[in-house]
Order: sequence, then C-alpha cells, then structure tokens
Amino acid sequence: MADNGIQIVSNESGQPTAVIVPIELWREIDSERETAYLLKSSNMKNRLLDAMKRDEGTPFEAVVARLGVW
Repeated sequence: MADNGIQIVSNESGQPTAVIVPIELWREIDSERETAYLLKSSNMKNRLLDAMKRDEGTPFEAVVARLGVW
C-alpha cells in the first residue's frame, strides 16, 4: 500500500484504537461525508443538482463590497 500519511494509534495491548490522518485527507473525507449526508434528502439533492447547473451568480468581490466586509 502507498504511504498516505495515516498513522494507527494502539493501546497497551496492541489493539488499534484511533488513527491520525493528514489534514488534507481529513478535509476530503469530511467533505464527502457532508455531501453524502446532504444527498440523503431528495429535496436537498434536487437543490444541489439545480445549483450545479446554474451559470449566473454574483462575484465574490461584489458581495464583499455590497456587505461592506473584509
């Protein structure tokens, strides 16, 4: 197996009890978990699919200027 930076933490008996993963890998896993959770709802799934199809939007800079933040 390729070295992916995952470390296994074991207890005194040598039984695996936890893992340490690189933050980028964790963010990827967390993002996939969030997407899977959102897709459980048919309404949310349809909203996400509709949003992916949209071409229009407001540029980030315009939103920042409009809200007067940053």
